[in-house]
Amino acid sequence: MTPEQHRGLHHLSWPEAKRAAARDSSTVVVPWGSLEQHGPHLPLGTDGLFAEQVLLQVLQALPAQLPIWSLPLQSLGFAPEHKGFGVSFTQPAEALLAQVEAIAEPLAQAGFQRLVLFNGHGGQISLLDAAARQVHGRHPQLGLHAWFLWDVEGVMDLVPDPERGEGLHAGLAETSLMLHVAPELVQLQHAVAEPPPTPPPGLTLEGRCPSAWTTGALSRSGTVGAPHGATASLGAALHQKLVQGWTATFTALLRSSWPPRGSLEFSDRV
Repeated sequence: MTPEQHRGLHHLSWPEAKRAAARDSSTVVVPWGSLEQHGPHLPLGTDGLFAEQVLLQVLQALPAQLPIWSLPLQSLGFAPEHKGFGVSFTQPAEALLAQVEAIAEPLAQAGFQRLVLFNGHGGQISLLDAAARQVHGRHPQLGLHAWFLWDVEGVMDLVPDPERGEGLHAGLAETSLMLHVAPELVQLQHAVAEPPPTPPPGLTLEGRCPSAWTTGALSRSGTVGAPHGATASLGAALHQKLVQGWTATFTALLRSSWPPRGSLEFSDRV
């Protein structure tokens, strides 16, 4: 059995999966992406490819004795902002919520202690967080975590300004990372630079004080940022930072009892 198969919950028989669930700190990770346009130069499956590939490297880096397994990539995400650019898929918010529940319920019943939603698509960060909270309310013994691939301290420090703030989609960072992990899928000759409009002071498209937006209101090509200047070497540095950061985070999680689970007894009497 290869290291990838060893960590794949779907490669185990049901008795093996049941024994895995019974281990202390048992954790299952689901890489989550989206099938959406990424400008004229990157593939539709960019977000999922990144989440899946980084997670694979992290799982290989973790000590073999740690009780963590993965499920296959969930490719269909929530991406209504990309409608109108050829073939971009999205599912309704309620469908994604139901999808998380469908994954979590059998894991909770089997006795797994944690589920991590390892998300590569920025447009569904809040929705997966809401899904995690809702599902945890139904299965309080199952710890839920919704983590965003790019949320690693220092990773965006590798990207120069102004692209660090303006490269929201298919820009320098994503293009460089793809040049590192799957250069055959990059068509730089078709890349277009379209930085987003500058919001009023104190307001942002993403991050603090975010706005709802559609890609078509920001870009003709589907790119929001400037992919020109992307290099495989920058992609390698981003990849190394992502793998190192998530390896440390998963290690800390698996060696802890976090998060608090279950229900504390309480009294409604004053």
